[in-house]
Amino acid sequence: MGKNLVAVTTHLESPTPQGMNSEERVAQAKRALHRLNRCTNVVFGGDMNWDEVSDGPFPLDGWADAWTALRPGENGWTYDTKTNQMLIGNFLQLQKRLDRFICKLADFKLIDINMIGMEAIPGLSYRNKRMELPVFPSDHFGLLLTICLMQ
Repeated sequence: MGKNLVAVTTHLESPTPQGMNSEERVAQAKRALHRLNRCTNVVFGGDMNWDEVSDGPFPLDGWADAWTALRPGENGWTYDTKTNQMLIGNFLQLQKRLDRFICKLADFKLIDINMIGMEAIPGLSYRNKRMELPVFPSDHFGLLLTICLMQ
């Protein structure tokens, strides 16, 4: 008999110049995990816009953060104005782990997680106010999560 797996994506409230929206983002995360908690096997991922400095630790409550579980001690910055050349020239120097996979798995196990989209798209560029810059797949690096069914 097969096992069900629920995969959910999100984009939690973004920080804005008017405010960091931390209270709303924390409430959204807690609400989502509360609703998903009834499922046995869940992968909840996406642009969480999460910043431990302003938001505190992610409210895991029995869930696992795939990056910290599989790559302890590695920064996992998916938004990095120093590494993502498409963001060079931004007035803010930011390195944040905004994107995550939060998992609750009874019948599956975490195998691997990798950052993707860290290479410029060959032959594409754009001009900002000062210089020609390469185009990356996104302003965020992506995450690729590998899980497998436990035997």
